[in-house]
Amino acid sequence: MNEALLQRLQTLEGESAVRRLMARYMDLCDVPRALTHVSELAELFCIDAIWEGVGSQTTQTFGQHRGRDAVAAFVGGYLPPSEHFRLNLHYLTSESISVEGSMAQGQWIMQQISTYADDRSELFGTRLNIDFRCVDGAWLIAHFRTQRLFNTQLFTLGAGT
Repeated sequence: MNEALLQRLQTLEGESAVRRLMARYMDLCDVPRALTHVSELAELFCIDAIWEGVGSQTTQTFGQHRGRDAVAAFVGGYLPPSEHFRLNLHYLTSESISVEGSMAQGQWIMQQISTYADDRSELFGTRLNIDFRCVDGAWLIAHFRTQRLFNTQLFTLGAGT
């Protein structure tokens, strides 16, 4: 196989692996679902991973977490058995993935619908900028950045009537 064709194949395989990795991450963060173990989240991240909120509102809400275990514990802290969410669904759009060798960068717009334990519901629009690294043949999240672009309260039909 010539070098250019091999490079194209590696790029396509990297993009596909990153896409599956993001789908798995979002699936683990959706509620309801089967109980997510923190170890399942940890497996998606590099040992030296960073997860952070960027932008003034998102930084204040989420801060920055360093290291696979700290990231997994932070994200897992929002999931059952925590009663934080009654419903939490993620939808990724506007995908852009760039692969160069064993490194990749991705950007998505994420829509998130959440209903909390107190019955409040919100819709979020968030930009995700994520760096990935291929480690021993497995693509992992190296640096996860989330920036809230908007959020609005949702109302249940029939509320107040």
